[in-house]
Amino acid sequence: MTIHHLNCGSVRTIEATYPGPRPAPAVNHCLLVETPADGLVLVETGLGLGDVRDPAGTLGSDWVGMAEPALDEEETAVRQIARLGYAPSDVRHILVTHLDVDHSGGLPDFPDAHVHVLASELEAARSEAPSFRYRPAHWAHGLRWITYGSEPGEQWFGFTALQPKGLGPEFKLVPLGGHTAGHTGIAVRAGDRWLLHCGDAYYYHREIGPLKETHPLLDIVQTTSQVHPDLRLGTQARLRELLRDHGDQVETFPAHDPWELIRYTTGVTPTAG
Repeated sequence: MTIHHLNCGSVRTIEATYPGPRPAPAVNHCLLVETPADGLVLVETGLGLGDVRDPAGTLGSDWVGMAEPALDEEETAVRQIARLGYAPSDVRHILVTHLDVDHSGGLPDFPDAHVHVLASELEAARSEAPSFRYRPAHWAHGLRWITYGSEPGEQWFGFTALQPKGLGPEFKLVPLGGHTAGHTGIAVRAGDRWLLHCGDAYYYHREIGPLKETHPLLDIVQTTSQVHPDLRLGTQARLRELLRDHGDQVETFPAHDPWELIRYTTGVTPTAG
């Protein structure tokens, strides 16, 4: 398998909390996985063409004012995938951590894909939309949903994981509760290690380090958008334990930390202290 780390939507520029890293726009960190048997698998979608062309209509003017998105069509997943020589129809599966606007905006660009999501997340999105969080334009075209609710799970480094239907064992859904009603991490096997895309389970690379240091701006976003504070904090505690006990086998990263994306695309590692 080949894994590409993509930024599918730059937003407001932020500064690190320690000397060294340069200020950078927060990102929407997505994965494009080329598989030998299942075509292209997209983990998260970021912002899509519809968001760039009609941000007020699809994202909502309040969200645009808060996030200050760059709205660059060349950053959309569909354009980046085209530059790799693929068509939208080559994306056969999309795994989303949740359905907030900046995680689901690209869904309309891949109408043929199966979209994997926890059932509780889809139920919340449908019942609450339109809202600051959920925008029905991202799924109004009709999607090929595959949802997960009461399926039996398997043990995965101390977490309960679900096997995405139609995909091989190198993909797992790892529920990470607290941020939304049905938030999940996405685990992808990369050689002898796992990558765990944690979505919005945390926002900043130092947050799950020993210092538990939050980012002042990103922390406002996560605390004002959480649906279950205690569950979110419990999830973060379990992620610290995961890295403590299995850091040689599992890497984690959040959706919006620009320095984590830089780590994967350039090899420059931020201080995780």
